[in-house]
Amino acid sequence: MTTTTDLNRVELIGRVSAVLPSRTLPSGDEVVSFRLVVRRSRAARRGSRQSVDTFDCDAWTSAARKAVQRLVVDDVVRVEGVLRRQFFQSATGPASRVNVDVTRVRRESSIRSSP
Repeated sequence: MTTTTDLNRVELIGRVSAVLPSRTLPSGDEVVSFRLVVRRSRAARRGSRQSVDTFDCDAWTSAARKAVQRLVVDDVVRVEGVLRRQFFQSATGPASRVNVDVTRVRRESSIRSSP
């Protein structure tokens, strides 16, 4: 018998295209969200006009929220986390989205560090 271990782990490096203000949910939980743009590899672009993928990222822990709040648009960051699928009711009926639940974010480069 083969044992399979499930794994949900994401590591992305990309450019921050938006950082949203912190928000408090009705549950009392606080979250800071941002959007990350990641260029596709040459192989992934073959046969497609799509050159980037865009990921919505959510920071829930205090440490992750603080790190995200220091980011600015165009920072290049390394994001670690897990994928989460959220279901919700939209104006047209049930809907869902997949986002990255961030456990760690680290700035790789910044427009602020440029001369």
